[in-house]
Amino acid sequence: MNSTFATLHGELPDSALAFIDSTASYLQQIPGSAIVVRYIRSSYQNDPVRSAVELFLFIFAVRYLLAPTYSTKRKKNVPLTEDEVDELVEDWTPEPLAGEQSEFEKLINERSPVITGMAGPKAKLANGRTVTNLASYNHYNFAGNQDLMNKAVTTVRTYGVGPCSPPGFYGTQDVHMKSEADIAAHIGMPAAIIYAQSFSTISSVIPAFSKRGDIIVADKAVNYPIRKGLQISRSTVHWYEHNDMEDLERVLQRVVKQGRGKPLTRRFIVTEGLFENIGDMVNLPKLIDLKFKYKFRIILDETWSYGILGRTGKGVTEHQNVDPTNVDMIIGGLAGAMSSGGGFCAGNMEIVEHQRLSAAAYTFSAALPAFLATTASETVTMLQEDPRHIATLRENISAMRAQLDPRSDWVHTNSAPENPIVLLVLKDQHVHDRGLSRAEQEALLQDCVDECLNNGVLITRLKSMPGALGLAPKDLEKEWQPQPALKVCVTSGLTKKETEKAGIVIRHAVTTVMKSRKWQR
Repeated sequence: MNSTFATLHGELPDSALAFIDSTASYLQQIPGSAIVVRYIRSSYQNDPVRSAVELFLFIFAVRYLLAPTYSTKRKKNVPLTEDEVDELVEDWTPEPLAGEQSEFEKLINERSPVITGMAGPKAKLANGRTVTNLASYNHYNFAGNQDLMNKAVTTVRTYGVGPCSPPGFYGTQDVHMKSEADIAAHIGMPAAIIYAQSFSTISSVIPAFSKRGDIIVADKAVNYPIRKGLQISRSTVHWYEHNDMEDLERVLQRVVKQGRGKPLTRRFIVTEGLFENIGDMVNLPKLIDLKFKYKFRIILDETWSYGILGRTGKGVTEHQNVDPTNVDMIIGGLAGAMSSGGGFCAGNMEIVEHQRLSAAAYTFSAALPAFLATTASETVTMLQEDPRHIATLRENISAMRAQLDPRSDWVHTNSAPENPIVLLVLKDQHVHDRGLSRAEQEALLQDCVDECLNNGVLITRLKSMPGALGLAPKDLEKEWQPQPALKVCVTSGLTKKETEKAGIVIRHAVTTVMKSRKWQR
């Protein structure tokens, strides 16, 4: 190093030489500096270009490390004056939350009756008329049971109106735990969990267990809450024809064949006990056979069958003599026949406990009000202890059906004989002969609803969301949709004679509308 400095002594000015001398003395004081200098010297002699590249990289690294940080997402905002901001605000037009009402929808809203007071078997309308109410899910007239009312009032005075907190925080109360235990014991499952909203129960249970990449095989006719659950889960969904066990097996075979040699995924069959959009009943024994044969799990939605089917209202498992533990998850609603609110999911302990942290509707929603949990427990007990509730309802269902399906020339029903929700659809012959479109069928049935109301009987139509998910309106006609139907909700709060009379009114109203000049083709 000294010889190098001597060589440069006669070529550089004194100030530069002084800087080099001081720098060299400092470098010599650094441990290992001699090795670095020796490396640079040999590198320069062997490959000067590499030395230049290394020097450039060294300078770049020092520059990069010492440079101030900055954001690549930073945008240059143009400052606006207050007048310009006000002008932009005035010009802005928000999009409507919902589309414009059609003329048919406006007409329906104008005609819709308003009930004042309790929606019992005999309901008082805002115009002062009293009508026979066959449009509410008050199948056992529990809504008018004075004992249930008194116990609900007592619960409100003890616990307040609502817990105002999710169950996982301080929303769970002893009445919730009792209700869960009562429902689990009633169905015959090891455990149960209750939700605050019936709609959110099934749409939250499905994505809690099935994720992206998992496989779900579902009936084409499943209701809207199930479809939302399928959509939220982002699972791969395969559809089978409604209640067609042969088509279901074909789909299961195809899924199993496609999955060979691939990583294992969770696989579910999703269906309903009593179908909301059709009214018929699932073939559960055959479904369980296919479950074990192809190694799937079953998610059974008994929103409309729990409290209705079976000798004590346990649902389709009791009605078809099936061991409930063979069904992995039984989901039910408490807002219909049970005259309470919310929903539940029954299964083994692992399935139930998993939902307490993984089900969105349970984790992020306020718990079910205590008085509704008490009402659910009481109605479960009433169905178990007094079979007359179910027996009376079945008699009225038979009386209603006797006046409609076999006697009407215009409509028929696909609803199960035990289903208190009788869905009446136009016979295919009349739809084809008159060339009725779907919209025209809806309008015709609404005229039937209005005619029934004019004669003192309140019924409604089947109103369901589109069957397809994520499709444009023009594509909906290609997908499965429920057939337009009248909906008649039978109740045990009426006598058999009153039920028969209401059935006659409905039958005559349909005949009057079908023979009217408006719908003659």
